[in-house]
Amino acid sequence: MITASEIKKKAERKYQGYLRRIVVCEPFEPIVIPCDKKASPTMAEYEKELKDVRSLSKEVKGYGYTIEWKKVNSKNLGLQDFPYTVLFDSSEDFERFLYKTNEVICFRKNISTILAAFPSLKSWIEKYPMKVVDNADIWGDLLKVLTYFAENPQPNLYIRELPIEVHTKFIERNKSIIRELLDIVIAPYVCEEEKDFERRFSLKYSEPIVRMRILDSYVVSSCFNGVNDISVPVSQFCNLSLPVSKVFVVENLVNFQTFPQIPDSIVVWGKGYAISALKESVMLKSVALYYWGDLDAQGFEILSQFRSYFPQSQSFLMDKNTFDAYFEDDLGTPSNVSIELNLTEEEKTLYEYIKNNNLRLEQEKIPQSFVVKSIKDVLA
Repeated sequence: MITASEIKKKAERKYQGYLRRIVVCEPFEPIVIPCDKKASPTMAEYEKELKDVRSLSKEVKGYGYTIEWKKVNSKNLGLQDFPYTVLFDSSEDFERFLYKTNEVICFRKNISTILAAFPSLKSWIEKYPMKVVDNADIWGDLLKVLTYFAENPQPNLYIRELPIEVHTKFIERNKSIIRELLDIVIAPYVCEEEKDFERRFSLKYSEPIVRMRILDSYVVSSCFNGVNDISVPVSQFCNLSLPVSKVFVVENLVNFQTFPQIPDSIVVWGKGYAISALKESVMLKSVALYYWGDLDAQGFEILSQFRSYFPQSQSFLMDKNTFDAYFEDDLGTPSNVSIELNLTEEEKTLYEYIKNNNLRLEQEKIPQSFVVKSIKDVLA
């Protein structure tokens, strides 16, 4: 025989559907829970089960479920009454049984307020009624945020700058729900390809920093008042134009810091795969470009990625002579890359050899004197 606790679990599973019917203004219909379990074989157990199933019924408590009975003649118990169906006759019975009366009152109030301000959210509420419930206490502030973005769909401000009367950390703490709502409320202005909250909704964000060294003393004195090591937000770097014709990009910090002075040139710290931040640079599209990375599988894969942004890129110190001269039997990180890389034939041959044997020569292990000589040879 079905138990009172089982009835409660089944009723709880129907709660979300009940809320959905409220959203679409469907009239209440009795909520039915079938009772398809057989009674225990002894009279003592039957009477115990009978008492249990009645314990939370409307008959006993004055609210809750009504039991519909059916007489069944069983071998062990003879002709007895068995629960055939459990049903909730009214919304009040259902809500009180689940201790949800106040929650439903709040839900009705919130959806009324939400839909009055943003009718476009009706389908979302119908699909996710429990998100309305779970955020019951913050809908006032959520609507303030939505209203601001509806009026200013491309703010171009930091989150902390937004003139919205909510706690300073409210948006940061509630990005998930706000994102879902803004995707609907300001749909035409959403940058759908962006996953980051700030970029998706045209907000300022903490940009990656590009660090560069000016290698020409004249450019240092004439353009930067003697400052030669400069860090700027990537958006500023991408719009930057300097009076140089050559740019070197190196993967690791120590090689960036010790890169020799070269007229008419700068060196940029690429930071490995972070080079993707440079792909919109106006300056890098129009200069002679040289890339130096670790001699391992990932180093060549980064070179290929960089060359996809800037086809004129040349590698240096990433050749077999350099590898053979300074390789110290270090193992690399296995690579699962299987696509065709944008490498020269010489680079591709060395890449396949290094990848297949999982080898690595880090930039830092190449002597500075050899670096200086190689750069001169490249520029000769």
